[in-house]
Amino acid sequence: MENILYTREWGTGERVAVLIHGMITDSACWHEVGPALAGKGYRVIAVDLPGHGRSPAGNTLDDAVELLLRTVPAAPELAVGHSLGGAVLAAAVARLRPARAVYVDSPQRLNDGGHGLQAAIDYLNTRRTSREPDTLLRERPWWPEQDRRNETEAARLWNTTATAHLLASMVGRDLAPVAVVPSLLIRADPSEYVPDDAAVSRLTDAGLTVRTVAGAGHTVWYGRVPDFLNALDGWI
Repeated sequence: MENILYTREWGTGERVAVLIHGMITDSACWHEVGPALAGKGYRVIAVDLPGHGRSPAGNTLDDAVELLLRTVPAAPELAVGHSLGGAVLAAAVARLRPARAVYVDSPQRLNDGGHGLQAAIDYLNTRRTSREPDTLLRERPWWPEQDRRNETEAARLWNTTATAHLLASMVGRDLAPVAVVPSLLIRADPSEYVPDDAAVSRLTDAGLTVRTVAGAGHTVWYGRVPDFLNALDGWI
């Protein structure tokens, strides 16, 4: 395992914001959010998770946490994790110690369906085809063209075997974020991972603030960057 994750940065402010993307994509997914945060005085550091983009593979959730902690400054002002990145942030937050944590449509638990590692790899390889240009245009027409291009390139670089190992290490673990620091969860509408009032209540009982971006897909900010930034009001 190499020592650090690949990063891209925006801004030179004294406050640090760490951005952690979800599965299949990479740090390029923040190409609008990063500059927006930089405009608010942050030095923004977006990582490529293990097995994604230009980062080394890593095989477990613990690997991902260690690589993240080696890569970004301790105690950033803000840490944002989307989906798989939210699960990594939840596992790392007690050691990273951001002043504020934001989880974006983050899973609470994963199941493998009992089919084994090779079945997971095969499934993830089918997911890669969901990022082909024609498929994205047909199935996600609200995504801006640049986002579709970024997703296609990220899928080309994606290491599905490494990701299957990472997901296998997460099965059965409690991935739900806990408010170790002031914490916000932003939901899609509808949300696969925070689907109903009961799921929201579990998070609020754990000390999180929960907000929903109306009409947003799982990658909440795609096509809705102003709405996403509005959901971050008071947290950035």
